[in-house]
Amino acid sequence: MSALCKECNDRGLILRGDVAIPCPCSKEKSVRFRFTQAQLTPLMHEYVFKHFDLRYYSRTSKDELKGLSFYESAKRAYNAARNFVSSFLSGDAPEGLIFVGEVGTGKTFLACCVANAILAAGKEVLFVNVPDFLDEIRATYDQGSDVDYTEHELLIIAKNIPLLILDDLGAFIYTEWARQKIYSILNHRLNYRLPVIITTNVALEELEEYLGERTTSRLFEMCKTYRIYVENDIRAVRREEREVRRR
Repeated sequence: MSALCKECNDRGLILRGDVAIPCPCSKEKSVRFRFTQAQLTPLMHEYVFKHFDLRYYSRTSKDELKGLSFYESAKRAYNAARNFVSSFLSGDAPEGLIFVGEVGTGKTFLACCVANAILAAGKEVLFVNVPDFLDEIRATYDQGSDVDYTEHELLIIAKNIPLLILDDLGAFIYTEWARQKIYSILNHRLNYRLPVIITTNVALEELEEYLGERTTSRLFEMCKTYRIYVENDIRAVRREEREVRRR
């Protein structure tokens, strides 16, 4: 959980003589609560470890880089996620994780499993889809917008939340502005030993093309990479399974 506010000791009010005025931390906490509670959709809240189904990963097809079967690669990623949760909840500062895979490999599902396990333990997590989060920041620049938060408040949350999960840090055309925002967040978290979990459809060694050398260098230092493979998009397979059951 976040540290107590030095100004109001988390009371939300500051005494100025006989007058109590709202502490600036009150708004920050309101924005923080809204973003940490609302980013996981109702469907994502159902993504828990007991529902991560390894039967979708082939035991015969292999990852050519490491010689592991798709099943073995997925099991390694699953175990890493479980171990991360255990370390995080014990008070350690665990090494971050990057789940790499094509669409429908289960990488976002696994990241949600981590988020839900930590939320269930009463800890704070910020789970954001990267393109959407950048849009949230851009919205603060629009004077005609009805948003009631600032860019600074959003960045403070992303930089200091105990666990940040960046979903879909993928192959987009990142402007220099977007690159700088992502770098600023990751550099701060590296310096303060705050873990990050990332999902991406781009191999880490190729991310430099999109994010730049400074950011990818920090990702190499902060995180361990797990590649996840499937023969068929799991979402499509599950949809077909549901249709078969309806027949």
